[in-house]
Amino acid sequence: MEILGAGLDELRGSRTSIKWQVHGPDVLPLWVAEMDSAPCAPVVEAVTDAMRRGDTGYAWSPPLVEAFVGFAARRWGWEVEPGRVMQVPDVMIGIEELVQARVPAGGAVVVSPPVYDSFFGFVASTRRRLVEAPLGPDHRLDLDTLRGAFEEAGMGSAYLLCNPQNPTGTVHTPEELTAVAELADEHGVLVVSDEIHAPLVHAGATFTPYLSLPAAGRGLALVSGSKAWNLAGLKTALLVAGHGTGHGLHEVVTHGAQHLAVIAQTAAWEHGEPWLDQLLGELADRRALLADLLAEHLPGVTTAPAEATYLAWMDCSSLGLEDPAAIFLERGVALVPGPRYDRRAEQHVRLNLATSPEVLTEAVRRMAG
Repeated sequence: MEILGAGLDELRGSRTSIKWQVHGPDVLPLWVAEMDSAPCAPVVEAVTDAMRRGDTGYAWSPPLVEAFVGFAARRWGWEVEPGRVMQVPDVMIGIEELVQARVPAGGAVVVSPPVYDSFFGFVASTRRRLVEAPLGPDHRLDLDTLRGAFEEAGMGSAYLLCNPQNPTGTVHTPEELTAVAELADEHGVLVVSDEIHAPLVHAGATFTPYLSLPAAGRGLALVSGSKAWNLAGLKTALLVAGHGTGHGLHEVVTHGAQHLAVIAQTAAWEHGEPWLDQLLGELADRRALLADLLAEHLPGVTTAPAEATYLAWMDCSSLGLEDPAAIFLERGVALVPGPRYDRRAEQHVRLNLATSPEVLTEAVRRMAG
């Protein structure tokens, strides 16, 4: 049975999350990073068993840490020291707490657009100064631009690294990440790597955990199973400190993590790899389907050469539309406008392809008008 095989009627009848509720019933929601997936059976069993026995107390993180450490070693060859791992409520709360604790008031945070839109919002919420170091035209890190941004930001600032990159799907190479670490050390910048999409790297590409590199000892990374196993509603994440630094956070920060989320993600990291491998195969099929559909119906629209995630970063410049996302919404397809990720990307949209062939096909047909 396909993980991403549910048809539109089944999805409409069973989903009640924000993805399916924020727009009207006639709109296909391909905007938020939430998959239309059947659940991972070991996760369902673990959470159901916990509910049956009334195990609904406060979170206890050691089993989750152990499960992640095992996954990281098997999947990426990354040997994580459990003592350097701290539970946090979710990835972005962990990032916000780190910025508050490690970047002085009036300090700066560097980001590389196009990048996850919440980076901008959380920098604003911490009242730190935003400095941009855009990706290059090839959607890869531009080290000269990054050097200039680090100089502008100054010592004591932070760099929010998106690894892999959302929305472009870029998988940063060990050489690129080592250069980032060396630049950060040279300029006194703290690198915080968001690695929430790390399990979703495509066949043929290799994910490199930032902290697995010798040069990255002063950095920190945040990981979660929420994207790979579609567990956004079960919130928890792990903060990993490099060998040359500490977390610097108070223990109270751990309190917002959900116990059922810890149970769910522990099951995913320990027993969810067969499900994940099947999902990755289906996502490869969806990417191929999307390419075929665009070639047939919207041949001028191009997508970034993604190596990870289930997102498509689409350039609609050839269509001559003032606001592509707004036009597509009028036609019954909800996507995310490009300027959410990069203020220069007025002609881009982000599409979530983690859905059934039926939904994806109907969406492109509608977009083509």
